[in-house]
Amino acid sequence: MAAITKIEAYIYTADIDAAGTDGLVYLGIAGREFFLATNGDDFKRGSRFSFILGENANVLQPGFNDPRKPALDTDDLDRYPVYIRLEPEGDGPAWCVERVTVTANPGSEVPHVFDNPRLAGTSGSGDRIWLYKEGGKQLYLKRYDG
Repeated sequence: MAAITKIEAYIYTADIDAAGTDGLVYLGIAGREFFLATNGDDFKRGSRFSFILGENANVLQPGFNDPRKPALDTDDLDRYPVYIRLEPEGDGPAWCVERVTVTANPGSEVPHVFDNPRLAGTSGSGDRIWLYKEGGKQLYLKRYDG
């Protein structure tokens, strides 16, 4: 049992036609949901970005998207699902995800890593997932055992 002080979500949008999205992207972890956005064009085609919540945050509204307020605990990581969720919006509502990994307490003695192994190491092979209103808006992750 340890406090979650930092969460890092690495997200790679596929580099194919229409892969980017204008939609809103959320991360669910330890019983909470966080908004993943910066001042940039975070989910454009071919983008690779690490969103940091908590210590050294780089997201918009860091106070509202802080795992320390209220405090989250590593015990909750296996009690609740870990996922990313798209809320489709704008002219480009669909999103093609190539890769996602989420780490709670990165750099610590015991980091907690979550992944979707069906997307691991598949760049260019077509093993991607499209998230959109008519085809599903969530991608669940599981604990990565190394």
